[in-house]
Amino acid sequence: MQSLLLVALGGALGSLLRFKLGSAILQHSAAAQFPYGTFAVNVLGCLSAGLLAGLGEHCDFLSAGARLFLFTGFLGGFTTFSAFGVETIALVERGQWCIAASYVLLSVACGLGALWGALKLGGLAAS
Repeated sequence: MQSLLLVALGGALGSLLRFKLGSAILQHSAAAQFPYGTFAVNVLGCLSAGLLAGLGEHCDFLSAGARLFLFTGFLGGFTTFSAFGVETIALVERGQWCIAASYVLLSVACGLGALWGALKLGGLAAS
């Protein structure tokens, strides 16, 4: 039960921060065609995940509960792109280049394909 609460609290805080940061960036870049808010959140999430993972690996200061709160909860609520980045880099660091490349290509292609297909199905269902 404690694990669920840690993830839920972290996720709520991460989601709120993503909303606030994305909104603030959107106010300053509303006329731009590029999605700066999502881009900034994804990059900041990856930066945070890298710093925390690196510190946790070398300093061993993150308890299991802290990892759940920070990685699964907070960063998961902030952006799942950071988890995607951590997993991809872990594969690269283990020398599993083909799996890493497959993961990246399949994640992007299948994710966008699923979104596009679902949009089309939703449009058909609404007709």
